[in-house]
Amino acid sequence: MPDPTIEAPYYPIIYIRGYAGSDEAVEETVATPYMGFNLGSTKTRQRWDKSVERFIFESPLVRLMKDHGYRDVYEAGEELHPRGRITPRSVIIYRYYDQVSEEFNEDPDRPRIPDYARGLSKLVDQVRAAVCGDDADARAKFRVYLVAHSMGGLIARCFLQNPSVDEFGVRGLVDKAFTYATPHNGIDVKVIGNVPGFFSRNNSSNFNRGKMREYLSLPDDVKRADSLNGEFPTDRFFSLVGTNSKDYEVAAGWSSRVVGDMSDGLVRIENATVAGTPRAFVHRSHSGHYGIVNSESGFQNLTRFLFGDIRVDGELRVSEISLPPRVARAYKEGKKVRASYHFETVVRPRGTRYDLHRRLIDENSAILRTYDEIMGENAKARHPRLFSTYLSAANRTRKRRGGALVFSVYIGVRVPDYEVDGALWFDDHIEGSYLFRDTLTLAAVPPGKNSDGWRVRWGLDSERPGQVSRNADTKRVESSEESEMEFLIPLVSKSIPGMKATLALKTTPWK
Repeated sequence: MPDPTIEAPYYPIIYIRGYAGSDEAVEETVATPYMGFNLGSTKTRQRWDKSVERFIFESPLVRLMKDHGYRDVYEAGEELHPRGRITPRSVIIYRYYDQVSEEFNEDPDRPRIPDYARGLSKLVDQVRAAVCGDDADARAKFRVYLVAHSMGGLIARCFLQNPSVDEFGVRGLVDKAFTYATPHNGIDVKVIGNVPGFFSRNNSSNFNRGKMREYLSLPDDVKRADSLNGEFPTDRFFSLVGTNSKDYEVAAGWSSRVVGDMSDGLVRIENATVAGTPRAFVHRSHSGHYGIVNSESGFQNLTRFLFGDIRVDGELRVSEISLPPRVARAYKEGKKVRASYHFETVVRPRGTRYDLHRRLIDENSAILRTYDEIMGENAKARHPRLFSTYLSAANRTRKRRGGALVFSVYIGVRVPDYEVDGALWFDDHIEGSYLFRDTLTLAAVPPGKNSDGWRVRWGLDSERPGQVSRNADTKRVESSEESEMEFLIPLVSKSIPGMKATLALKTTPWK
């Protein structure tokens, strides 16, 4: 009998696959035991010229087994046998499309999202029974993770935030939820906008915001559908966003053409996150050879969020953005000056060939802020949140430097066009130039014998590539219940126009 001992953070993982648009896709899905969670890849686009580089990623399922000791729940041709027991480190595939298959059912029809969510409630209850049996101590410690792709994330959200579908009263057992490329605010296409609510073929109306607000139990006055509405902690819910629309080949590439750039080929970037949740952006498509689920970047974000013990949020606090002299004079004279700034960032662990987070203007994913949003006198500054990532001080994946966790952060701020009283001032702008552009090497140094806390050392590639030479200023976050710390790094460009800013790294223990 498997060991029922439950040791945080290694809880059972339930995987919920995405939408199968056609009857053929349904039959193809139910004919496989892992419904896509076993798919890997051998290609990545990481070279400077965007050519294909060989990179073997075995699949999320295999890597969870190899790296973290997980296993599946299939045995002797059966799944979750009523009298069987499973280890807490189990991966369970929610096979909700079995009920749609013509080969498994004589007269199947497509249930709605709430029906699938009710089935998820039942499955969580079954998994608890299979792990814990009648052991009261184990049942008290039991928790489960939900990991979902595309529409599967909407099924997870319906279960978590619509009380009427949780027929077994188990949604409180979900410790964390992670979604890949989920249309949290619906699917939009060119010309017509959001998928119409009346377009019901194969339940495609599941992605209409009106329908979504109904099954997600959102108030009538909520226009967007990307809110958890207080039903699940936002910090325990992670949104992974794909930004590669070019390599999504479904429908002979027509999907990506219809949805357009600034998407993963199916889900637009602006619709792929839940409000207030941590998120990361990776240059992967919705699915396929360059898909977001079958990627090292996706897997690293998943396991760091589930098993990491330190959360790091990077925010660029801009104190000054200077304008070209002529534009600055016009601004002081009261003329209407408009300027938009693109903030780029890439986060990568030291010595790896994958990105944890990637937002670049050439990939249509950079952060956009206007001059008034950052520096306006009557507006509260909207500092760009560059990234949220998770580290583990316990898994011994530290890179060099005496046990430090080492990673790099590229930051670029692209010079905008300047518009004065409705007219573009071309003489004050060179296309493709930057206010600031550099890569930081950051080394998070764990507490030592003579230290009572973490330290962050840093350096700039423009000075000494890949080296750290300075300590970041440190301060404890006030009025915080957690032992949160901030590490402050000054970033200054000497050019005019230029930028003065502070990279604030907030670290929080991640339980």
